[in-house]
Amino acid sequence: MGRIYPAENRIDDEKPVVRSHRVSSWTVWKKSSMAFQGTDGFSVYDSNGGLAFRVDNYSRRHKRLAGELVLMDGAGAVLFALRPQIFSMHDQWNGFKEEKEGLRAGSKRHVFSMRKRSVLQSSDETDVFMVSSGGHLSPKPDYRIEGCFWRRNCKIRGSSGEVLAKISRKKANSSTILSDDVFSLTVEQGADCELIMAFMVVLDRICQKPFSPILCSSNAVH
Repeated sequence: MGRIYPAENRIDDEKPVVRSHRVSSWTVWKKSSMAFQGTDGFSVYDSNGGLAFRVDNYSRRHKRLAGELVLMDGAGAVLFALRPQIFSMHDQWNGFKEEKEGLRAGSKRHVFSMRKRSVLQSSDETDVFMVSSGGHLSPKPDYRIEGCFWRRNCKIRGSSGEVLAKISRKKANSSTILSDDVFSLTVEQGADCELIMAFMVVLDRICQKPFSPILCSSNAVH
């Protein structure tokens, strides 16, 4: 396939570029970095082509039987453990991080819960509720995902409605769009990239691949 990751930005020293803000650009390949037959997962590359995040070797069995997914950095350090909530009508998943310090070092800390916004509609739209230091879920969504993940056209918004990240189709050039297995993810400055990556992995599990356009959200993403 050649270079699927974003091309490095080159700046002409004689033509200074003024930017109002910076975004980080990632290329997501829906393929495990492990080459063993039957593996599945994600490989996420930064703008220089380096492997930045990965999910390796998880089963494509039904989500209630899949067990825990592990989001790692490029070197293999665990960032998030992602677990499906058993018997959840909203297809809820919970994200955990390992405690690094203190008396609870080594234990898993519940960080967020993510679930479909509606049980009655076949939509990719989801809500994310963060967990407070006291272990309680936020009463209102801290993040909202809108659009259609399986069509690689969705946005992740903060609690105030601001766009924090976008998922879109990946273009090899001005006239060629790559397959759905390779797509682009842009993250706004200040957003937590590790958290956004965890949301993306869960989206892949709880959003159904559409058989027709009606299964995707009818709301336009602006």
